[in-house]
Amino acid sequence: MTDAVVTSRRREATRQKLLDAAAQVFAEVGLDAASVEAICERAGFTRGAFYSNFETKDELFLELAANVARERVESVRARVAELERAGAFRGAAESAFEIIQQVLDISADDRLGVLLMSEIRIHALRSETLAAAYLAQDDEMRRNVAQIIDDIGRANVLRFRLPSDEAARLMLTVWEGSAVRAAMAGLDYEEMCRRTNAELARVAELIIEPPAR
Repeated sequence: MTDAVVTSRRREATRQKLLDAAAQVFAEVGLDAASVEAICERAGFTRGAFYSNFETKDELFLELAANVARERVESVRARVAELERAGAFRGAAESAFEIIQQVLDISADDRLGVLLMSEIRIHALRSETLAAAYLAQDDEMRRNVAQIIDDIGRANVLRFRLPSDEAARLMLTVWEGSAVRAAMAGLDYEEMCRRTNAELARVAELIIEPPAR
């Protein structure tokens, strides 16, 4: 193993520890009160380690939010692949609602994820730089979900009334709104998942073409 590889892995480990520490501190005190010093102390690093990995606290939290979004997309993608391997899409046109429920039978955002995304969205409204980064991240998320929709429909198993990009935008809007409402209501994680997935399945049913009779 070369020195460059070792250095790269060490840097990545440091970066991940800072992200993990930031998530913990944020969960305890919120985004504004989560200082660089508190994050470094929790991670066991100096301020120098922080600023060698992130230029600002906003950059760190934006990456943390990106990780939340990425995990959300990967959960759905993995679920689609699993159902496809199991042959669940065969005959799906006759049970589109059930298939969509199976696709969405995954983990939703937990309360931390909801709080993080909500606060970063508020900060982005006040900062042009953060807003540009947030919108770019949001566009990437939408493209990923649109690709999943294309994957589901590529064999003409399910046909959607909307182009995949528009369907993805609608699904994400419902997903986020449902998760925020569930968090505000103080629901536990399992109930958040159930409510969010149920709302998404209802929307999916509306945008899926019914099977031909």
